[in-house]
Amino acid sequence: MGETDVTTEPGAPWLIVGLGNPGPDYARNRHNVGFMVADLLAERIGGKFKRAGKAQAQVIEGRIGPPGPANRRVILAKPMSYMNLSGGPVTALRDFYKVPTANIVAIHDELDIDYGVLRLKLGGGDNGHNGLKSMTKAMGPDYHRVRFGIGRPPGRMQVADFVLKDFSAAERKELDYFVDRASDAVEALVIEGLERAQSTYNS
Repeated sequence: MGETDVTTEPGAPWLIVGLGNPGPDYARNRHNVGFMVADLLAERIGGKFKRAGKAQAQVIEGRIGPPGPANRRVILAKPMSYMNLSGGPVTALRDFYKVPTANIVAIHDELDIDYGVLRLKLGGGDNGHNGLKSMTKAMGPDYHRVRFGIGRPPGRMQVADFVLKDFSAAERKELDYFVDRASDAVEALVIEGLERAQSTYNS
């Protein structure tokens, strides 16, 4: 599947998944930036998350994009299963809403990219990310990713400790801007296609 293959079925819905861990203890962690972007997208859609039956996720159904052919039906989701079990809820939502795998977008933190930098891609490995690992195990790798850079841990800090800490005070000064830009990137991916979104946001 090529990088410009954006949708497998014209008119099919999109499933946009913010990855993170549920609960207030994790809410501002670096590992939860996917939830942060999903929350902002929810504000833009104008809906409130609700439990999705047996799918162990919170969802909003809505539309993004201008009126006409570019308008897209989307299901915005936050798995409530904890990061390393994300594949189960995402697969359940994919099957329930009949979403082609190529119409799934995972928003997640990325260690190997500098803080605030975005990379959009289709398919690929999980790079040790437990949320992606679970999703790929459940349904294969051919879904889109919006990768939000968080950088590497300083000194000898363990990766697990780093991702489960809140953003630093210096990082928080720009966090809202970067989350806003990541939300723009998700919308561009769904409305305009991967190649055009990459040309704008793969800084």
